[in-house]
Amino acid sequence: GTLSAWVPIMYGCNNYCTYCIVPYVRGRERSRMPEEVVAEVRRAAADGYREVTLLGQNVNSYGKDHGQADFADLLRMVDAVEGIRRVRFMTSHPKDLSDDLIRVIKENQKICRHLHLPLQSGSTAILKKMNRGYTKESYLDLALKIRREIPEMSLTTDIIVGFPGESEEDFEDTLDVVRKVKYDSAFTFIYSKRSGTPAAKWENQVSDEVIKERFDRLLKEVQKDAANSTKKYEKETVDILVENLNDHMDGYVTGRMSNNMVVHIPGQKSLIGKIVSVVLDEAKGFYYMGHMVESEV
Repeated sequence: GTLSAWVPIMYGCNNYCTYCIVPYVRGRERSRMPEEVVAEVRRAAADGYREVTLLGQNVNSYGKDHGQADFADLLRMVDAVEGIRRVRFMTSHPKDLSDDLIRVIKENQKICRHLHLPLQSGSTAILKKMNRGYTKESYLDLALKIRREIPEMSLTTDIIVGFPGESEEDFEDTLDVVRKVKYDSAFTFIYSKRSGTPAAKWENQVSDEVIKERFDRLLKEVQKDAANSTKKYEKETVDILVENLNDHMDGYVTGRMSNNMVVHIPGQKSLIGKIVSVVLDEAKGFYYMGHMVESEV
């Protein structure tokens, strides 16, 4: 079982991205009342959960419908709940991530150093066709501001390759953003037609050969950055929340750093649910092998 309680803070979506069916299926954005969310987080803490993950299609627009609290306010409230040691959230839409939110994350160590910030494309022309509500420049400004303000932040993203009308130049723009942001990890998708979405009906769909060739180029770039990103914490001492027994290695447990990176250390079942200090002995691409320095009192 996972140690993170998943708490939905809103339902539906108001962003009609042209490749996505969600708003048609789940309807308009509806935010839960802040006190309702906090009560659920308190119950999770009472049930023994040490980590909570707040969920929404676009958490940054939380509360715009009821006006009781915005997402930064909600994070402050959840952060204050006794017993919860870590707060995660997803997904952030780049068009309305506020400076206030960056400040809240920076000031509260409980809030995890991981931000999933879907790019989808680095081309302003394609972003416009996708109806994403930001440009290449505004996305880069935001991502680099986060890197500057919270250097230990892990940035992950989603990218679609081969959106209708994507030219070589558009794709180069995507690669350019990837090279500049240096994502800690990225989920890359080949564009697929979702019937009922505007983009599915468009002309100039990109050919499979071109898509495959671009996808491979993107993957190389993304994997290189991810490996470098893992390397940079090697030999450091960090805190991890131990989540479970390792299913591949006897006598090992598995936990996560605040930035969501996975660490395997020698340890017993009794460590599950505890936050422990570990030395990251070796970076193994997407995870670390480490050992415990001291356990939580």
